[in-house]
Amino acid sequence: MIKFGSRNDVNAVYKCTVRLLDDTEILECDFKAQHKGKYLLDYVCEQLNLVEKDYFGLRYVDSNKQRHWLDQTKAVLKQVKDMDPILLSFRVKFYPPDPFRLKEEITRYQIYLQLKRDLLHGRLYCAPNEAALLAAYVVQGELGDYDPEEHVGNYVSDLKILLKQSEQVEEKIMEIHQTQLRGQSPTQTESNFLRKACSLDTYGVDPHPVKDQRGSELYLGINHLGILTFQGSRKTNHFRWTEVQKINYEGKMFIVHLTYNEDPRTKKKQTVGFKCATGASCKHVWRCAVEQMLFFTLPSSSDAPHVVTGGSIFSFGTKFKYSGRVEREILEDSTPTRREEPTINRVGSLRRKASSVPATPSTPVIAELGHNSLPRSNYSADSRLDSGNYPYSPENTLPLETVSEDQEIAGKSRVDGVTSSEKVHDLHDNHVDKKAKDGESNFGDYYYRDGMDQSSSELASQSHRSSRSQTPVSRGNKNATSAFRFHISSAPKGSKVLKFLRVVIPSILIVLLFLFLMVVIILETDYEVLAMLRRAPEMIMIRRRYYEPAKEFLKSRFLSYTTDLIPS
Repeated sequence: MIKFGSRNDVNAVYKCTVRLLDDTEILECDFKAQHKGKYLLDYVCEQLNLVEKDYFGLRYVDSNKQRHWLDQTKAVLKQVKDMDPILLSFRVKFYPPDPFRLKEEITRYQIYLQLKRDLLHGRLYCAPNEAALLAAYVVQGELGDYDPEEHVGNYVSDLKILLKQSEQVEEKIMEIHQTQLRGQSPTQTESNFLRKACSLDTYGVDPHPVKDQRGSELYLGINHLGILTFQGSRKTNHFRWTEVQKINYEGKMFIVHLTYNEDPRTKKKQTVGFKCATGASCKHVWRCAVEQMLFFTLPSSSDAPHVVTGGSIFSFGTKFKYSGRVEREILEDSTPTRREEPTINRVGSLRRKASSVPATPSTPVIAELGHNSLPRSNYSADSRLDSGNYPYSPENTLPLETVSEDQEIAGKSRVDGVTSSEKVHDLHDNHVDKKAKDGESNFGDYYYRDGMDQSSSELASQSHRSSRSQTPVSRGNKNATSAFRFHISSAPKGSKVLKFLRVVIPSILIVLLFLFLMVVIILETDYEVLAMLRRAPEMIMIRRRYYEPAKEFLKSRFLSYTTDLIPS
């Protein structure tokens, strides 16, 4: 951390580096101790000429290798105090369900850059033919129309587009680039890329490796549609926001409470739990879920509730308050931008990476999903990579390989099995996509390869502190606001009183016990240091009026009790 001035100087200047979505570009930012996270995000968006900045955020990795989103309402220095140097990453935080509802093309271009990163690092999972099509769009945008004199041989092999980029996939990419995309401008190819990408199940999913109550390894994804789980070669569950009653976490256990209609007259309630690698990673998953839920379901940011985690005798819990606008406010904002469409400076970034761009520190549990690793919910015959003349078989399929967004190699250490103090139920086949069956396509079988691994340094420093938090979810209708108020503000008074008594009564008993022990020590010992206290008028009165009578009473009761026990 570089600063100018003394530690107590409020005008001391701190420096940080922000990695942009294009890895060839970085920003150097200065800030002061009193500056909040919003200051840095506003600065980065200003440099990028972005006015639709509600969808973006700054992410960092702390000293325990845990990822966080920079809180816009808190001081930057308090959040990154243990980082040296301070390194942030500008990323899309809320993926718009329909990128074409954004007002400016420059905003869609940043979404495109993020999705191109997701494709490279495997988070934007898709079937091989879809991956080849998306990669061909990227090639068309970077190289333009196919030129047989310039583009000779396997010209795609020099471009890093997919995490698993085999020769067969590269041949398919070149075939599409040469025959289907001729004449498309960069703007057109980016639009086609966005249109295809936002239709995928994994659009906007940042996968978190977890385990279910059976100990099975899977990935948990959160986006505008709700909470999704992926295992093997299929999407196993999809918990829509309208079905989620509340979300909470206890220690390492992320818990989702569901209410959905089995028929028009009955509602079924179920609870599903997922074991995270550490308490810190579980809290991160919970916060991501709460923010995504509020952003995409609330009618207004003014309806955002204060979310308070539960405490105990030795913990007061933590508070969380959503900040910023929600999606409905953004879409309903009819205020014109009052500026000309800014020019987009497109820089080819597939062949090189700036040597000045620092590497992001190792991130924790994100042995993230590689190309051909995160499963799709449905496969059909027309989703196969081969079209009769292009061979693609399970034997050619690579095993699951994952990397994190901020680095390409992650450390390894296993995650414990799943346990929970709360009874957790499985949804079985209620939300399982029936189309994802073995052998239904030539997608092949994909296997976990240390999918739940995380760095040993994080595992060694993981916290065993258990905390509780819960947040209700709106129903996605006109009663959304009242639903939140019912679960947050209008909770039953009896439960609040009971929680208060659980905290206050044990505290009072501990204080009384401590005072009693101090009185006994003062009155029953001969320590010279306590002689002055023993001679105090108050202590003499306590001895004569209360202590000696109580002592004699207990002594007589004890003697009578022992006499009754001893036979005459």
